[in-house]
Amino acid sequence: MTTALQSADPHPLPLAGEAQLAALLRVVGIAPLDDTGWIRVTGPDSLRWLNGMVTNSIQTLQPGEGCYNLLLNAQGRIQGDMIAFAPESGQPDSLLLETSRDQLEKLLAHLNHFIVMDDVELADISDERAGVGLGGPQAAALLRQTGLPVASLDPMHMQTTSWRGSPVVILHAYSPLVARFEIWAGSTTIAALTAELAAAGAIPVLPEALEQLRILEGTPRYGIDIRNTETAHDLPQETAPIGVQSRALHFTKGCYLGQEIVERIHSRGGVHRAFSGFVLTGALPTCGTQLEAQGKPVGELTSVASIHLPGQPAPVQLALGIIRREALDRKFTLTYPGGAATPIALPYEIP
Repeated sequence: MTTALQSADPHPLPLAGEAQLAALLRVVGIAPLDDTGWIRVTGPDSLRWLNGMVTNSIQTLQPGEGCYNLLLNAQGRIQGDMIAFAPESGQPDSLLLETSRDQLEKLLAHLNHFIVMDDVELADISDERAGVGLGGPQAAALLRQTGLPVASLDPMHMQTTSWRGSPVVILHAYSPLVARFEIWAGSTTIAALTAELAAAGAIPVLPEALEQLRILEGTPRYGIDIRNTETAHDLPQETAPIGVQSRALHFTKGCYLGQEIVERIHSRGGVHRAFSGFVLTGALPTCGTQLEAQGKPVGELTSVASIHLPGQPAPVQLALGIIRREALDRKFTLTYPGGAATPIALPYEIP
């Protein structure tokens, strides 16, 4: 899962999308986290139960620490993604799950289905607080400037502090290109903090710039790049080599739902598709465009963007997608209607 910064509107926006992406890559951008959802897991059995439901090791989390997880079905197919946090207070019977709001209903239904004799309760707490996100190399410095000391620069950590006498939570989010932070508090506090951060130099950014940053990172998004449809049901190892596998899978934690399939693939190396980045030449295709090699379909472009990097004379066309490993390994020429795709390693090297 990528918990993306979402669209902002309370402040004047830069004149061009280029300036917004440049802010994220060179300075700091700001946006509300309106599309982020939260689930609270409580009960004496919560730690053991959740560890048996997700692909990463929940039981090894230290207070305030988080880890990225996939949720699978019994056939090992990806049903959703989330970040699990052990609250900083160290409460043994409480965990927090961060995901996208559009996944909440499905994830809650899936998880509730597997609460049988376990003393576990799930609650959607998404509306209990508001959030704002900062992204960019100056994000930590700007937070400190506005009175929010950042105690940890390690991704996936939760820090409880206060701002102007109000409690706030700071999360250092995963991001392979630039530092990203999330600040969560009451809506009044977040509104005041957002205004102060913008006045201090944070540049409001829209979803287009955030989507470009995500593609530059090579971070797949569930429902777009990680597919679970009538025609495509992705496995965790099909997100390799640049996808989520290395962050989400723990091979020594013990049993969990779908673990048998994951372990079988791990020991035999049996998937035939891979997640990859591409540089595109020719016409800019739409998401879902099929890739071909030697006249046969070999993959699909799932995310596509024309990205004007700061200081560069012309935009670069990048895409994320799923492709057959054979086509990658044998370096087949890849085409789509109106253009060609060249596989590349991501994150993209920013000049």
